[in-house]
Amino acid sequence: MEAAAGALSPVLRKLGELLAGEYNLAKRVKKGVQSLRTELEMMHAVLREVGKVPPDQLQEPVRIWAGKVRDLSCDMEDAVDDFLVRVDEGPCSKPTNMRNRVKKFLKKTTKLFGNGKALHQISSAIKEAQDLATELVGLRKKYELDMFSSTKGATIDPRVLALQKDVGELVGLDRTRDELIKTLICEDGSSKEHLKTISIVGVGGLGKTTLTKAVFEKIKAQFDCAAFVPVGQNPDIRKIFKDLLYGLDKKKFKDIHNTTRDEKILMEEISEFLVDKRYLIVIDDIWEEETWRFINCALWKNKLHSRVITTTRNVSVSEACLSSSDDMIHKMKPLSDEDSRILFHRRVFQSEEKCPKDLQAVSREILKKCGGVPLAIITISSLLVSNQRIKQKEEWMHVHSSMGRGVTEGGIVKDMKRILSLSYYDLPSHLKTCLLYLCIFPEDFEIERDWLIWRWLAEGFIQCDKEETRLFEIGESYFNELINRSLIQPAEINYEGTVVTCRIHDMVLDLICSLSSEENFISILDNDNWHAPNMQRKSRRLSLHNIKAKVQNHQFDSTSLSKVRTFAVFSLVTCDWLPSLSSFQFLRVLDLGNCGSNESSSGISLKYVGNLIHLRYLGLIYADVCELPMDIGKLQLLQTLNIRGTSIKELPSSVVQLRNLICLSVNYRVRLPKGMGSLMSLEVLQLVGLSSSPHIAEELSHLTEVRTLSVDCRITWTRI
Repeated sequence: MEAAAGALSPVLRKLGELLAGEYNLAKRVKKGVQSLRTELEMMHAVLREVGKVPPDQLQEPVRIWAGKVRDLSCDMEDAVDDFLVRVDEGPCSKPTNMRNRVKKFLKKTTKLFGNGKALHQISSAIKEAQDLATELVGLRKKYELDMFSSTKGATIDPRVLALQKDVGELVGLDRTRDELIKTLICEDGSSKEHLKTISIVGVGGLGKTTLTKAVFEKIKAQFDCAAFVPVGQNPDIRKIFKDLLYGLDKKKFKDIHNTTRDEKILMEEISEFLVDKRYLIVIDDIWEEETWRFINCALWKNKLHSRVITTTRNVSVSEACLSSSDDMIHKMKPLSDEDSRILFHRRVFQSEEKCPKDLQAVSREILKKCGGVPLAIITISSLLVSNQRIKQKEEWMHVHSSMGRGVTEGGIVKDMKRILSLSYYDLPSHLKTCLLYLCIFPEDFEIERDWLIWRWLAEGFIQCDKEETRLFEIGESYFNELINRSLIQPAEINYEGTVVTCRIHDMVLDLICSLSSEENFISILDNDNWHAPNMQRKSRRLSLHNIKAKVQNHQFDSTSLSKVRTFAVFSLVTCDWLPSLSSFQFLRVLDLGNCGSNESSSGISLKYVGNLIHLRYLGLIYADVCELPMDIGKLQLLQTLNIRGTSIKELPSSVVQLRNLICLSVNYRVRLPKGMGSLMSLEVLQLVGLSSSPHIAEELSHLTEVRTLSVDCRITWTRI
């Protein structure tokens, strides 16, 4: 029920803004809004407690009530947003003639009508909140203090983790790594010439990917080319082939993800590239034999000592990867008791031997329940440290009792879900919401930190009481805390030690997808699980994954999209098939940056984008877009605009009206309009070309809030 509590935080802030502003609210409406705010604050307090308890431990009426509050808070926020946006005129020119005066009058009349509609929605929400408050009183009377079932989870204080990241992740795996390297690369150089495959098999959380990455990094320099490619439960073969080509030669295939080549052509391209090269390829996390057969067809079986490593949870898939007597299967095993202890102690105490005497017994009992599974050990150890302070023994006992039977040999997947749930329910409400939002990305997707934070900001997940603190910096602290709690994993770290991209472990992703579905937080539409969004459920966020051509015969129901706040596409689709932007009334995040286009597509249409008055984030990186419409200047709430990698040659002059724009990312060839110095909220300005926009150098002096600036100083010569 945490999405319900998270949904109430922004609406409470906006009700405060509505009351504090000079909006000439009728006395009756103002009194109603004050009453509504009081009721919602009470509900928020209840929901924070409800959010600490797994859904299966809640009484059914309480779960239903929390769902109603979530829907009410979202509708209420939409109504308040609608009122605040329409009542604020924004920049406009003085009407100089009769035609402009008429247009101004009509515009004002339309806004007044819109305001009336929004106020009616607010009044309806007040009545609904009163009904829900009455319902809550009834629930309290009926269940008294037992709003939750008798099974109690550990209630642990929120904390900010600051654990060191270098915790010896290869504890217990270093010997296995060295053995695998010897098998792959014989020290005396006597290994056979033909292709050799090793398949690593084991349940989730045992460290298959960690082990394989360690082997890959250690020996890749001995090969002509090397690639590490994740697959996942819902593989997109075309994307896998593109990832493989890009990994093998990043320079040659730098634009491969922007092409429309089909599987057959990509397969041939891979084979041609590998024919005369000694290669090392890792195919990580294969779930189906058919997926391996597709990939295997592309791998040229040369006699140059090439090597392939696969990882899977499925023994039959592992066996299917073998094609010769020299190929082998390596079965992952849990860590020994000693290695488990070392990993646990390094994570909690930054030492192998520093465990205090009063914690030694309970730490042994906790480790027994972790069953030697590295993911369980790292996750649980992250629960036991707060602000670099080791928690009290009583709290360790709570964690131990909350683990139930722990990880057992016959039920690792189910048991791991329970352990990961402990870490989730220990999060403060704002971090739970931020973590749930990661469901929007496909499995094994490499998530850029900065663009994730901008999305959180657009959704209103980032909270700040101090005006002098930048919201982005608060978002960075949220991100770092999720990293330190081991709920997301660093993927790329820059030379300064900053995490640039991250991934989410598939077992964590399974957990939050389950929770997200339970709370109707995000709807995932994919090839295997396609259904038109149900308008009765009021879908708030839609993400499209791996949509095949046959699915695109289905059409979106525009009425089901009216309440959607985030719409993201992570799939190759025909752009004409995407829903019209006019279908969205309250859209905040529009991310088409990972939306490839088919050859038959006419490109992404941004018609009606000016009507998306609630839009905060517009992501078009590498999208099939040639120009931005002039009415983009109407998007007075827009905070982030990313057009990097598109065919857009210039920004419309109306962009200078985007007074809330915080982040602008363009190509260096894009011409910027004059007047960019008026964007006083701008904090990030990326890849501006002085050759295409020479005037920007002077205007930069007006952008006093800019903290990140990248400028391209190349001179572009024009042939006459």
